[in-house]
Amino acid sequence: MARQYFGTDGIRGRVGEGVITPDFMLRLGYAAGKVFGEMAGGRRGGRPSILIGKDTRVSGYMFEAALEAGLINAGVDVGLLGPMPTPAIAYLTRTFHARAGIVISASHNPYQDNGIKFFSAEGSKLPDQVELDIEAALALPMSTSPDLGKAWRIDDAAARYIEFCKASTPWGFSLDGLKIVLDCANGATYHIAPKVFRELGATVSSIGVSPDGHNINLECGSTKPGQLQRAVLERGADLGIAFDGDGDRVLFVDQEGELLDGDQLLFIIAMHRQQFLGGCNGVVGTLMSNYGFELALRERGIPFERAKVGDRYVLERMQSNGWTLGGESSGHIICADATTTGDGIVSALQALRAVCDFGEPLHLLKGRMKMLPQHMINVRLAHRDGVLDHADVKAAVSEAESQLADSGRVLLRPSGTEPLIRVMVEGRDSAQVERLAKQISTVVERVGNE
Repeated sequence: MARQYFGTDGIRGRVGEGVITPDFMLRLGYAAGKVFGEMAGGRRGGRPSILIGKDTRVSGYMFEAALEAGLINAGVDVGLLGPMPTPAIAYLTRTFHARAGIVISASHNPYQDNGIKFFSAEGSKLPDQVELDIEAALALPMSTSPDLGKAWRIDDAAARYIEFCKASTPWGFSLDGLKIVLDCANGATYHIAPKVFRELGATVSSIGVSPDGHNINLECGSTKPGQLQRAVLERGADLGIAFDGDGDRVLFVDQEGELLDGDQLLFIIAMHRQQFLGGCNGVVGTLMSNYGFELALRERGIPFERAKVGDRYVLERMQSNGWTLGGESSGHIICADATTTGDGIVSALQALRAVCDFGEPLHLLKGRMKMLPQHMINVRLAHRDGVLDHADVKAAVSEAESQLADSGRVLLRPSGTEPLIRVMVEGRDSAQVERLAKQISTVVERVGNE
């Protein structure tokens, strides 16, 4: 059966358009309730239980009610968590031994969007077969269960998750003396992150902590870090930390106001593990991870592999290799020895452990890895069929790789949603990188529009 609804990051879209409607959420809740109701485990009072959390979008209230009604109608009890980071739902699903967890969020997207993500009882992404079963159950007519479910609100969800985040650091770990600015993107971490870092001893000031349902990710957070960069400089902070709307991504700003992306944070965490925690057995990045990241790990004897873009693929490669560290340049970092999914707060704490143990400012630590210039051109085409296999395109790529030698790389990647091919070139010389990217793009455009 072809995938109709589930993408690599759940179900997502513009509210009121396509499948993201209250009616669809009602049917999805019922379908999920029927599928999860047939599984073993996660029972409360004789009925299966499922948790629902959300970010701060105004549409979350509507979708929460619709999902809740569908699940209850299918005979499932529902635990309501309220606004909580996506990784918190993964953790709490395990803690409460629930059958599944549901997150209502569109992550780093604007408030007009929303979506649904499921977690299994183990706090991980759903197996493909379960997603297919839910899609098939969407076609079932809804009928009221003779044993209706009930809903209850989990009032201590935030406190439980705060303690979980703190426990991801060693006993006695302290951020005393560190001055931090947090940007919570007016999203799900607004009432969580400031408490975590303050309770660990940091002096904390916060921005993006006044959600109104419409301002999530609006000129703030990890996708728009300019406000945080200015705040770090103005307040004389040691560093800044930016989360996205649902709290599964994180970026840093150093004391000079310069941004550190996910590749740089992963490198710092890997370097810390190698020097202080007995070694780092390997790191998984993506096709878009900076080549300088790969070279820096190679110089330190740390294995590195690339997965397709998407946290699902990163985690799959980590698990197949038996590695515990991986992520994307967007700041979606997975520390599998601490939690089951990308977690912005937990990942930030791992990076701060490195800062404290090395005893160096973040600005100096990041200098141990040299980011290589990267230039990407999106080439819009009349058709993409056969373009990447065309002899002229292959020849252009081969020529560019020959000029780059061992100091760079070329990547051609079709867009998953648009008639585009993304041409990306990395190397040590920015002028050369830009020139080669333009040369390849010209060939791709000619071949794709013939």
